[in-house]
Amino acid sequence: MKDRRISRILKNYFRHLFRAFGPQHWWPGTTRFEVIAGAILTQNTSWKNVERAIGNLRKKKALNPGALHKMSTEELAALIRPAGYFNIKARRLKNFVDYLFSAHGGSLKKFLSLDTENLRRELLHIHGIGPETADSILLYAAGRPVFVVDAYTKRVLERHGLTDRKTGYDDVQKLFMDNLPADAELFNEYHALFVRVARDFCRTKKPLCRGCPLGRFLPRRALEKGIH
Repeated sequence: MKDRRISRILKNYFRHLFRAFGPQHWWPGTTRFEVIAGAILTQNTSWKNVERAIGNLRKKKALNPGALHKMSTEELAALIRPAGYFNIKARRLKNFVDYLFSAHGGSLKKFLSLDTENLRRELLHIHGIGPETADSILLYAAGRPVFVVDAYTKRVLERHGLTDRKTGYDDVQKLFMDNLPADAELFNEYHALFVRVARDFCRTKKPLCRGCPLGRFLPRRALEKGIH
């Protein structure tokens, strides 16, 4: 349900973040499949490590569903080793491409042309793909107006008193999708800006709230507790 106050706050946040950081050009990737592979590989690791794994796949000419479908899980795991948890992530990538071939004849175009609700449902049906990864694929690979919620988003919202630790993924997502225009480009940029501000200022330890573009919106009680 739309809340005018929340809508105003979120629009102000976006305006100040964009003014401070500018466009983030996220998600990096030259093809839709590369974006999907990156979304799966980035689970529990930094993007720098994912880039190294993606580079290995590119050198092997394996950044396409057909190549990964034919490749053994062991060979794939060796290539994506820099991304960490490589055995688990290899199985997850294989799960994705195997499902793509079994359900859609290997056609990524056909798969991504499903309506948003069914595409999300099918993504979540694939073992190893949770809500955040599914929504990253929907937004960045399929261009759907679906807001991606991650740990950075939750941290910023909690510190600003808009959510708390008990607020679930779906409720955080609704906060944005109910109170902002359904615009994939906006959601893309907003999510990337939240990642940027969380990394640079709203850190887990010793956050730099007084120099943060969103510092002026931080509740006084948060500053009084020593967040500075």
